[in-house]
Amino acid sequence: MELQVVMMHAPYRRQRGVSLIFALIALVSLALATLALVRSIDSGALVLGNVGFKQDATVAADQASREAVAWLKTNVASLEEDIAASGYYASTKELNADDRTTPVDVTGQQYVGNAARKLIDWGSGSSDPDRECRYAPTGSYASCTLKSASGGTVNGNELRYTIFRLCSKPGSASDTVNNNCAKPLGSTGGASGRGALAYGSHARFEAPSGPYYRIVVRARGARNTVSFTETIVSFQ
Repeated sequence: MELQVVMMHAPYRRQRGVSLIFALIALVSLALATLALVRSIDSGALVLGNVGFKQDATVAADQASREAVAWLKTNVASLEEDIAASGYYASTKELNADDRTTPVDVTGQQYVGNAARKLIDWGSGSSDPDRECRYAPTGSYASCTLKSASGGTVNGNELRYTIFRLCSKPGSASDTVNNNCAKPLGSTGGASGRGALAYGSHARFEAPSGPYYRIVVRARGARNTVSFTETIVSFQ
């Protein structure tokens, strides 16, 4: 007896490449995710770098504030009039001849919608891109006549400052009839009550003080990072 073996074959099917399509989709998804991750890391590094430059510029501005205070002490006898060449003004420069006020925009970003505002020329020379208030759009301000003085360079940060005496006009700060100056309040009495501090018992609170001076410092560092600081000082 002979045995016959019959081989059964499954019918032939054409390959449709479905697995390849899914593999390509997964590959594209991974590529896009990798690109997004790289861009996110780059953006994070850029932001951190800008924050670092901003902090460095702000810290460096303290040196210019110290120089401005030293200048005030050296020129204490001539602070009743403007000394524009040194970036000093004996008033806030906001009161006009007609007794109307015009804001002084020290940063160029405080009164953007006010075309009557006054700006400070933070330029340090003919090659400075910010000279003649070019940091603000033309026609967005009325004047650019306020000058700034050099505060030197610290860690690559270029420092400039402008000083305003907080008086309505130049002249004597003691002339309360024709001039209005902001001054520290004197204290002649102490606070009452249990545990209260008696400020009147301390001579430093009773001594007469002069007007306030507003020191505005602009620090410009790497990547054109700009930082502004303000310091208010008064001398006895």
